[in-house]
Amino acid sequence: MALAATGARGWAGRLAGLGLALAAAWCAAAPLPGAAPTVTLCYERADVRPWRTEAGEGLNFDLLRMVGEREHIVFNFQSMPFKRCLAQLKANAVDGVFAVSFKPDRLELGAYPGGATPDASKRMHIDRYILLRRKGGTLDWDGKTLRNVDGAIGAQLGYSITDQLRSLNVTVDEGSQKSEELVRKLLAGRLAGAAVGGSDARTLLDGPYGPQIEALPVPLVEKPYFLMLSHQLVARQPELAERIWSAMEQVRNSSAYKKLERTGSKGARR
Repeated sequence: MALAATGARGWAGRLAGLGLALAAAWCAAAPLPGAAPTVTLCYERADVRPWRTEAGEGLNFDLLRMVGEREHIVFNFQSMPFKRCLAQLKANAVDGVFAVSFKPDRLELGAYPGGATPDASKRMHIDRYILLRRKGGTLDWDGKTLRNVDGAIGAQLGYSITDQLRSLNVTVDEGSQKSEELVRKLLAGRLAGAAVGGSDARTLLDGPYGPQIEALPVPLVEKPYFLMLSHQLVARQPELAERIWSAMEQVRNSSAYKKLERTGSKGARR
């Protein structure tokens, strides 16, 4: 009887020790109460100055870092081609993508601040699309109608401007991922014009292609760009999503961020 009791006590002790070990392992793996949440964001692997660069610099990153500091959120950045970013968002493989303009069909990929009618006050920035042509060309745009279109209009793969171009009854070539590829096609006579973002247009006009191209004076469109968040994050952590979007507006309107807009991004100075 004594031996049986001793054996029982030994097993009980070993089980208790195992329970304590498991509890300790669980505590080590579980996030600490109040720990800063980590949010993984995807961005296009391209230089779109002054907003962002492949190296993770520019005003978009400054804005997000300031939001993170304000709200105690850790942002983890990943870069890849734009269409792959959107595919990752749809698959909930990332928590968000920036900076994305509004298209109704993108609502199935993720969520905009404000939902199906995005709240422009919670944007990251405003940018425009510019139409480029060969210097001395006759392609024209008056804000409503394209004239003298002697070929396709090029746009980057997956970009929202393609919908507007198609609504103007022109052939659209969206087989390029970078704006430089569009300009090379334009100069080779394979395109009548190239629709590029305003910041890309400035870079191209100031660069080696500048003497051979020109921008039409009327923008194709001007629109806000947003941080889209995954449907999974919004469903599971709606308060976190609202915190991020609300802080975006507050930080963007702050004197500290406005100074960066005037004087240049922190990233641009590194």
